[in-house]
Amino acid sequence: MARDRSPILKRCRTLELAPQTLGINKKSKRNPRRSRRKESEYGRQLKAKQKAKFVYGVMEKQFRGTFARASKMSGKSGENLMKLLELRLDNVVYRLGFASTRAHARQLVNHGHFDLNGKRASIPSMTVSPGDEISVRENSRSIQPFQELPNVIVPDWLSADPANLKGSVLRIPERHEIDVDVEETLIVELYSR
Repeated sequence: MARDRSPILKRCRTLELAPQTLGINKKSKRNPRRSRRKESEYGRQLKAKQKAKFVYGVMEKQFRGTFARASKMSGKSGENLMKLLELRLDNVVYRLGFASTRAHARQLVNHGHFDLNGKRASIPSMTVSPGDEISVRENSRSIQPFQELPNVIVPDWLSADPANLKGSVLRIPERHEIDVDVEETLIVELYSR
């Protein structure tokens, strides 16, 4: 499995992201780089794509495949892309508050700590749909990450039951409910070149 092992704070500074959007409570001691050159249109499009890939922890091949699925769906391709990224199993686990970061959620899913509709789920890129129930497996309830869950605000499109370590997807999120600061229209323009 390919992974992006680049320094997180350096990438956040380059992409003009706050590290807190990734769940990391660190602050960079360096000033952001200020370039004298005007950013080109292609540069803006590339930065938007890299920002979305970095926030959701997706590599290029998987991101391109997700975009291809989004462009075949009815509606706006950019909004569909953001909805598909938001409906990934690792992101839903993070949104439900079972993990402190998306990377941590991806690791927990990879290790098989979750059930999806009563069956073991170990693929972080699985797309969940409305009505799906995500729960922590019985054998995994005693491990440390699930003893003290972080206090998070669960989005309206999800319902969480932290006492029973369960959650469910109520509906597909709308674009205004997705708090990731990415201009998806630039991504669509980049891939439609």
